[in-house]
Amino acid sequence: MKAVVYNLNGETVKEIELPSVFEEEYRPDLIKRAFLSAFTARLQPKGSDPMAGKRTSAKCIGKGHGMARVIRTPQGWAAFVPQAVRGRRAHPPKVEKILWERVNKKERIKAIKSAIAATANPELVRERGHIFENENLPIIVENSFEDLQKTKEVFKVFEKLGVSSDVIRAKNGIKIRAGRGKMRGRRYKKPRSVLVVVGDKCNAILASRNLPGVDVITAKDLGIIYLAPGGVAGRLTVWTENAIEKLKERFNK
Repeated sequence: MKAVVYNLNGETVKEIELPSVFEEEYRPDLIKRAFLSAFTARLQPKGSDPMAGKRTSAKCIGKGHGMARVIRTPQGWAAFVPQAVRGRRAHPPKVEKILWERVNKKERIKAIKSAIAATANPELVRERGHIFENENLPIIVENSFEDLQKTKEVFKVFEKLGVSSDVIRAKNGIKIRAGRGKMRGRRYKKPRSVLVVVGDKCNAILASRNLPGVDVITAKDLGIIYLAPGGVAGRLTVWTENAIEKLKERFNK
């Protein structure tokens, strides 16, 4: 399987042989499992004190007082029982709750390979909602892209490659979250746009990540969280030549 390489002006420079990982079978079931495993691994166990609401001098006052026979404080207020005002919580979050989805190592690797192959399928990429003019997927750009230092330079390259429309879509899709999450550090909901995969740490990482919805990652650290946000594969991805070479080394083919 071959793919064309573009320069920074969007012109075809040459053709290269793609690693066999781009021919992997599409497995949405494994991709979903691997995503849930990676996503839940970020969660931190949380729970209330097992004795919360139980450290009280309240006791049952018995019958014959014209009041419900719940545990009460000396002042007459109900306490301890969940169904009363000022009572404890009925089912608080517990630390021992199992939060993580486990997945086998071979399944995880196969899911990553499958998600990489999905980035070369125009139908799957379009189903995710991405907007792009270039049908020659995967989009590979020469290594000089990694030397770009300014965000506006990266956006100009995106325009030449035919993926700038997706960045604009992500910018227009930024919304204020409904509900309590606005108070908890997640005020805005931001769509995912282009994923840029580079070979090593470079200037392009800082230059690209300021664009709306754009994520930048090295080929070594590439994982299912970036390839299939939400567990749905087919993310619009721009690769550098160096990233393709690192990909061959990573999967030994």
